Amino acid sequence: MKKDIRTLDLNLLKALDALLDECNVTRAAARLGVTQPAMSGMLTRLRENFGDPLFVRAQRGIVPTLRAMELSIPLKQVISEIGALLQPPVFEPLTARLTFTIAATDYALRAVALPLLPALKLQAPHVQVALVPVDDKQIQTQLERGDIDLALVTPENTPPDLHARNLFEERYVCVLREGHPCIQGRKRLNVDQLCALDHALVSYTGGGFRGVTDEALEKLGRQRQVSLSVKSFLILPEILRASDMVAILPSRLVAGMDGLAVFDPPIEVPGFTKVAAWHERTHRDAAHRWLRELLFQQCAGPKPGRREPLRAQKIQKQSKHRVV
Repeated sequence: MKKDIRTLDLNLLKALDALLDECNVTRAAARLGVTQPAMSGMLTRLRENFGDPLFVRAQRGIVPTLRAMELSIPLKQVISEIGALLQPPVFEPLTARLTFTIAATDYALRAVALPLLPALKLQAPHVQVALVPVDDKQIQTQLERGDIDLALVTPENTPPDLHARNLFEERYVCVLREGHPCIQGRKRLNVDQLCALDHALVSYTGGGFRGVTDEALEKLGRQRQVSLSVKSFLILPEILRASDMVAILPSRLVAGMDGLAVFDPPIEVPGFTKVAAWHERTHRDAAHRWLRELLFQQCAGPKPGRREPLRAQKIQKQSKHRVV
């Protein structure tokens, strides 16, 4: 009769392994921490499952039958594989071959992904990274399905059921080209000078000519002239280098860029928080934990002591990362 694994108590396999090693019912029972009658009962059930005596009496204990000997090697393999399933996986970056998919805005690509990639390549040379556009409306679904592994977003765009951690607080700066006539001999612009310049801004929805900078100016009874609206942060530095325009941009976007002059704005423009979000399905995975920790280290920069512990956070609503 063909046997079905559903009828086999897997605990019996440990008993068979002990009997094969000890060739003695008493010692096998002691090894498993059960009584001798209990071990004898398990041997009876093993015989029923395998349709073979498995062990026969000898002068000193018991000896395995040919069928039992045939089972010995595959039995060790099965027990070893089951044991491996119960152990936490070990991730070795140097030898790992897998792909991480990270969803991010163009700003996050520059401010977060760009400094992350060299460190990742150094530690995990065979790991591939796919950087894809973030879709705020699809983040939850994409993470659930495994379409993306990590999303770089802002708190108000992070679904509450996800794990998340603040990466950094971003602030806005005033950016012009080096050698701009308005900044000759100056270390910063005043409000009059800022309003007199031609402004450019980023509008993710496209075509917007108003942002939080305008709201800040209105509180002072002032206004500016915005003549250019673009959908991407990444093109704006090139536009500023080639013109006399000014823009209020996130500081990490232009950090270290040649050909640009950067000042604190003469008005208070609310910044924003950049967040890493991930799903419960990858929360305990060793490879994903390693990636997130590397990301946290890179974003912490020179102040690692300010990093928060690796855990899920309750998302706090705050000012949106909007056009400025």
